[in-house]
Amino acid sequence: MYKEPAESKAVPPLDVTELLACLVRQSEPFLDQLGVRRNVCEKIVESLCSKSKNQLLHPLSSGESSVLDSENINDELDLRIASVLQSTGHSYDGGFWTDHAKNDPSDQKRHVAIVTTASLPWMTGTAVNPLFRAAYLAESAKQNVTLLVPWLCKSDQELVYPSDVTFTSPEEQETYIRNWLEERVGFKADFKISFYPGKFSKERRSIIPAGDTSQFIPSKDADIAILEEPEHLNWYHHGKRWTDKFNHVVGVVHTNYLEYIKREKNGALQAFFVKHINNWVTRAYCDKVLRLSAATQDLPRSVICNVHGVNPKFLRIGEKVAADRELGQETFSKGAYFLGKMVWAKGYRELIDLLAKHKNNLDGFKLDVYGNGEDANEVQSTAKSLDLNLNFLKGRDHADDSLHGYKVFINPSVSDVLCTATAEALAMGKFVVCANHPSNEFFRSFPNCLTYETPEDFVAKVKEAMESDPKPLTPEQRYNLSWEAATQRFMEYSDLDKVLNKDNNGAKSSVGNGKKISKSVSVPSLTGMVDGGLAFAHYCLTGNEFLRLCTGAIPGTRDYDKQHCKDLHLLPPHVENPIYGW
Repeated sequence: MYKEPAESKAVPPLDVTELLACLVRQSEPFLDQLGVRRNVCEKIVESLCSKSKNQLLHPLSSGESSVLDSENINDELDLRIASVLQSTGHSYDGGFWTDHAKNDPSDQKRHVAIVTTASLPWMTGTAVNPLFRAAYLAESAKQNVTLLVPWLCKSDQELVYPSDVTFTSPEEQETYIRNWLEERVGFKADFKISFYPGKFSKERRSIIPAGDTSQFIPSKDADIAILEEPEHLNWYHHGKRWTDKFNHVVGVVHTNYLEYIKREKNGALQAFFVKHINNWVTRAYCDKVLRLSAATQDLPRSVICNVHGVNPKFLRIGEKVAADRELGQETFSKGAYFLGKMVWAKGYRELIDLLAKHKNNLDGFKLDVYGNGEDANEVQSTAKSLDLNLNFLKGRDHADDSLHGYKVFINPSVSDVLCTATAEALAMGKFVVCANHPSNEFFRSFPNCLTYETPEDFVAKVKEAMESDPKPLTPEQRYNLSWEAATQRFMEYSDLDKVLNKDNNGAKSSVGNGKKISKSVSVPSLTGMVDGGLAFAHYCLTGNEFLRLCTGAIPGTRDYDKQHCKDLHLLPPHVENPIYGW
């Protein structure tokens, strides 16, 4: 490409401080493994850049002073490097790990694939929240949306799904999912539902993908991927690298795995290894990671933002409660309750400890507890042996009519990342008494959320809630709890709005002296090489069945089995992926 000599001379070469700043920034993965945190690296880069000459990052506009801050320093440095590369005519075609066979979205409607680890009728957060996300992303009609959920064989369905609900075909389960959704959102959601093979792990109480999950999104639709629980999806992922197949990959962290693991035998040691594995897989497979709260592990390229809303049904219940109060009707005829899966880690240990310690201070206080779970018998027997005033009832939907009359929701759990039941209770206009914990940070701005620091403070907050009336939610507070607001936050913090609206050339630009400078996404990067190396190493390790079993994988999950082939109409793995490429 021909370049004017004057143009080349107008861009000075990178000086030593710029080169050092670039090296430090690109070495973040390596430095992170040595214990040097990301914020330290950012301060070093900022310090190096601040010591440069006035024209350091604005060589094309020397008449203007350079304004450096931690928010734009990376973009400014990238544009500086891009201007030097452009002035030399250098073109970078990719590195050792890069796959260039990605889908080109320039001439078609964008496509978003949401991949999650659970599905209805299992009423868990990773089944419900991705479903609502798909519905509200599809509602804008600006992009096509596919929701990819696990398909379980009948033997696993019987272990996972409640009330003996099972399905003989994916089509039957899809109908169930759509009917459940439309009853709650009030509109017909136009998105596609697909299935990938999964198996249920009794030990982990979760669904593990079988085979290469990415292959169930056709290459023509492989544009933007949203991985719900990216660490979970990729622990044993043996297949195409997500960031190679998709143009932009966003991970959404739902679960505080380290908190659960620490409660198990040898928990501290297990948590140490899982922490580094989570760092490994998210760095290798995601471009951006969203953490619902600070209660989750600090992962590479992560930001904290609550991108979940509440089922619209709960907001309608709250509006009805507010309307009844204005008419002078009694809205809350019952006292306090707790609702959640009956396993110790879901707050039952904390609840029983608090009530046992302050049984005398809460004399006459009665709590109704709704839930089913593996620890139900043990939880109930412990409460009975301590003579606690707890009334145990079977679990039910939080929107059930029998729960509308309660005034106070008690939630002492500190293992949650962002408790859906807490958001639902606030949406219904109830008081919520919960711990002052990072998982509850989003809710603290609501006046009906009463947080406690100590066991004594817990008693005080319970008494305050029982003796007063909750305040009606303002329109702004109701909106902040809605899925419309959550979708808007998701678009902003995941950079999805930028990705969907950017120019077809995939470049970020800046203007100097009337000249447009592009920051190419293909500038060679040490970070990219490290991430590619991590992905390749992970692929090699997860391909070994012995190593998979040593790390807790379900036997035979590197590929899907014959029953999955039959249910999902798939070719056998040895035909789909022949060993020698025949």
